[in-house]
Amino acid sequence: MALLQFRREAQPPKNGDLTAFLDGFSMEVMPRTASKVEDFRAIMPQGTRVYIAHIEGTPIEEMLETAKRLRNEGFEPMPHIPARIIRDAAELHDWVARYKGEAGVTQALLLGGGPRTPVGDFDNSMQLIESGAFDGFARLHVAGHPEGNRDIDADGSDKNVMEALQWKQKFSERTDADMAIVTQFCFEAKPVIEWVNRLTAEGIDIPIHIGIAGPAKLQTLLKFAIACGVGPSLNVLQKRARDVTKLLLPFTPDEILHDLAAHKAANPSFGIEAVHFFPLGGITTNATWIAEHTKG
Repeated sequence: MALLQFRREAQPPKNGDLTAFLDGFSMEVMPRTASKVEDFRAIMPQGTRVYIAHIEGTPIEEMLETAKRLRNEGFEPMPHIPARIIRDAAELHDWVARYKGEAGVTQALLLGGGPRTPVGDFDNSMQLIESGAFDGFARLHVAGHPEGNRDIDADGSDKNVMEALQWKQKFSERTDADMAIVTQFCFEAKPVIEWVNRLTAEGIDIPIHIGIAGPAKLQTLLKFAIACGVGPSLNVLQKRARDVTKLLLPFTPDEILHDLAAHKAANPSFGIEAVHFFPLGGITTNATWIAEHTKG
């Protein structure tokens, strides 16, 4: 299989400021989707951070095998640690010890997780942080929601989400681990820019890794967006769905990324540090799109 060629050294941005904006991108996979990729080295630059989503019901052994495989192929595995699917502190410490010992994992995304009702003792990422299980980790990421989260703030406000981020900001100031906020995907730049500026105004300066849905069929994106509670930017997809000339064409993230890249170039202190891709239309499809937009 021919390898796609990537350049890591400094180079003039192609596609406006987008090339520079995509530098240091990450990708999200699940064990079952990762298993469909013959060799990650053929589609992404080695050293790329690859999140491994832990969906309820996925055995820890499958998560570990995926982490080991990614490590062996030269990537940086970052497993999700969803609080609400963990039974107790003993299971948490066992998972973390196995990740570290078997796959060399030193980075993790800590989050509440999909289930609304915890199966055990943990309900949120703050409890995971306080457990001490991740002491010594090089990097800890937490979740962000630019368009709100009805599971956390049922009234449509962002009161609880903001209080949690303020707590995590204070933790970031006393930990040796690098931290970042990785967000749910959005489809429009304006609410993202407003949310990032709001965090800055609130004194939250944890770097943000903005979630972006990779190229996919419009119907696929609509399904995931509704299931994941995407907010006002869902209108971008719904408007496109009403245009029969575009209905069958793949949706790509060009517009939102160009807008965010331009804003970052004009405002270097803007809080977005990296782009995190959700490959809803397939890992290889997403990786190919990135390669086409980062070639020199």
